[in-house]
Amino acid sequence: MRKPVMASLALAVSLVLSGCSTLEPRSTEVAPAIPSQWPATATAGAQTATADVADIGWRDFFVDPRLQAVITQSLDNNRDLRVAVLNVERARAQYRIQRADRVPAIGVQGQMTRSGGDAPVTEQFSANLGVVEFELDLFGRVRNLSQAALQQYFAEAANRRSAQLSLVAEVANAWLTLGADSEQLRIAQATLATYEDSLRLTEARRQLGGASALELSQTRTLVETARTDVARFAGQVAQDRNALVLLAGGPIDASLLPQAEVTDVASVRPLPAGVPGDVLLRRPDVMAAEHVLLSANANIGAARAAFFPSISLTGNIGSASSELSGLFDSGTRVWSFIPKLNLPIFQGGKLRANLGMATADRDIALAQYEKAIQSGFREAADALALNESLDAQLSSQQALVAAAEQAQQLSQARYDAGLDSFLTLLDARRTAYTARQSLVSTQLAQQSNQVALYKVLGGGWHERG
Repeated sequence: MRKPVMASLALAVSLVLSGCSTLEPRSTEVAPAIPSQWPATATAGAQTATADVADIGWRDFFVDPRLQAVITQSLDNNRDLRVAVLNVERARAQYRIQRADRVPAIGVQGQMTRSGGDAPVTEQFSANLGVVEFELDLFGRVRNLSQAALQQYFAEAANRRSAQLSLVAEVANAWLTLGADSEQLRIAQATLATYEDSLRLTEARRQLGGASALELSQTRTLVETARTDVARFAGQVAQDRNALVLLAGGPIDASLLPQAEVTDVASVRPLPAGVPGDVLLRRPDVMAAEHVLLSANANIGAARAAFFPSISLTGNIGSASSELSGLFDSGTRVWSFIPKLNLPIFQGGKLRANLGMATADRDIALAQYEKAIQSGFREAADALALNESLDAQLSSQQALVAAAEQAQQLSQARYDAGLDSFLTLLDARRTAYTARQSLVSTQLAQQSNQVALYKVLGGGWHERG
């Protein structure tokens, strides 16, 4: 009695597992229109890295143990990264739900029916094992939907890697900025103390008639300028600490903070080892855009398949009896087999509109994928172009600071000997102070560009380096 049912179920499973046709279009050719080589300004003076940037873990790149500890804390506690991880879990669950539609769902159903009226009350008991509404995926609709969900899962996983890479870079930049502003505050405080000593000397000389009112006013101008800078940098340092605490997801031990310094955080100089396409396609954000494109392409196949007939099967085998005690006795077996054909004839243009929307989504995803590659090329080319320039600026600024400090010392000696005016000494002091501040800014820019290079070239996003 159950042979027809089992044969039908076997036919359904074999049709699914043997591989049905699919109406998914071929992958669209991507033409991001980027140069085949990096610009000459980006590669001037650059040396090829010994390893691909994407293979360099962040612990291998950021060598300062304090910064490593802060990055580790942020990876454990940052809320934005936590959301990215949860999005991956959600996409994985969604894919499993969609994938489950590709295999028959088998269930057990028990039922008791009791009826009556003018006639005596009757009871009917049944127990069935069967498949309910399983679609034979003849044109690949279910498979395409499953593939689309799988690619969305891959896209979310790539987005998580991109979020982690961005978080590592943001923490490094925030840590460097805090160190630079702390150094600026230290310079301003030291300068203020020096200027206040000069002001006291000038006031004493003024009382003795050895300094003019103009010299006294000019010295007070220097003091108030330095005092203003101290207040400004103190506020910036407080804001920098708050930003770093937010990124780290909680309070940071004071021993892990930079102490008025701009250290060399990078142990290697991550330059591309190949052509732009080879480098950029390994960026997590570009990989995410690619998976979104593949998902949209699979949705077109599902929308096309909706134009064709679909067949779903419902079948069960079990037992039925008027008495519960005799439910599984001999002669109580029952079976049913219900194939259902769905043939779309007229739906008011709904199917065609769904196909048009799926095609538009695919074209949008293609444009976004090409834009991701173009943006990545621009970001990498900019960082590479700044690389040599900032190295040269840093070297020149260090020489400028040395020259300005020497000029200040000579001017002070000449002023004390009565050979130079106070205005000349004032100008030398201002020049030396500005040169020191500019050196800190240049050091920060140079280190931040190293971090940017690591990020835009798809630096290793491994969770623990």
